[in-house]
Amino acid sequence: MTDLAAIPTGIHTTISAAPPNIGAQLFGSGLIGVREGLEAGIIVMILVAFLVKSDRRDALKWVWLGVGAAVLMTVAVFLTIQYGTYTVTGLAAEAIAGVASLLAVVIVTSMVLWMRKASASMSGELRAGMSKALETGAFAVFALAFLAVGREGVETALFMVGFAEAETAWPLLGLLIGVLIAAAIACGMYAGAVRINLAKFFKYTGVFLILVAAGVLAYGIGALQTVGWLPGLGSKAFDISSEHWSAWYGEIIQGVFNITPTPTVLQLICWLAYIVVVLALFLRPTAPKPVQATDVSTENADASEQSEDSPLTERSPQ
Repeated sequence: MTDLAAIPTGIHTTISAAPPNIGAQLFGSGLIGVREGLEAGIIVMILVAFLVKSDRRDALKWVWLGVGAAVLMTVAVFLTIQYGTYTVTGLAAEAIAGVASLLAVVIVTSMVLWMRKASASMSGELRAGMSKALETGAFAVFALAFLAVGREGVETALFMVGFAEAETAWPLLGLLIGVLIAAAIACGMYAGAVRINLAKFFKYTGVFLILVAAGVLAYGIGALQTVGWLPGLGSKAFDISSEHWSAWYGEIIQGVFNITPTPTVLQLICWLAYIVVVLALFLRPTAPKPVQATDVSTENADASEQSEDSPLTERSPQ
């Protein structure tokens, strides 16, 4: 059994965790809320725009019901992650946190990389799906909106694993503020009052989320080392803990990215390897989609209506 006195002070443990920095919790969870909320908002915009253009406003209520149900599901999943670990204590809590963190990293990474490829055709697929749903009935419209937005919601909740060790409501508050900001931006974009470059926005925030996921990975590895499921608990890579690390900027870096000043060798290796590999996959240039000869006239006709920051463009936001 692991000696509790040997637990590294830099690892956020549920046994003896330092009080989390409120600013770090609000900023980190808020930025996640803005990024994922805007992604979900674009999905809703596509569905709403399709129904309005198709003169099927009667189906809008089912879209909003689906969106509302997806939001409630996201909150429920987040609260389960946020407070569920406190029903157990000690090394059992560390084991659960470690496994949940690694599972979250796998799911979130796959979704981020998948979205990089799938976003180019997401708009067309959503419109095609809505067209079929309208033929099937109201429940199909509800299910389409629920699943499309719920997928983003689950991804958001999983990203929040890195903030879940804080037994406070600040991470949830930051997430809600970020989602509200994203909703306001999405509404402004739909109304034509707000214009942002989505390609750059999703690229930069995607890099941020990968860095957050790297910290969650390191946190999970540290938790599993604590319970003895992984070796190397006593092998420190370095120790940069100092009074500067406890300053406000150090607490924000540690709180947002789950970076510890006393990582183990295994934590450091996995953290660096994840960042190098995933960032290389995420930032690699994509080959331009060949233009079919029959599509040239259509693209030329629509060129004046589409721009790089258009929310409904078929091009990938990544």
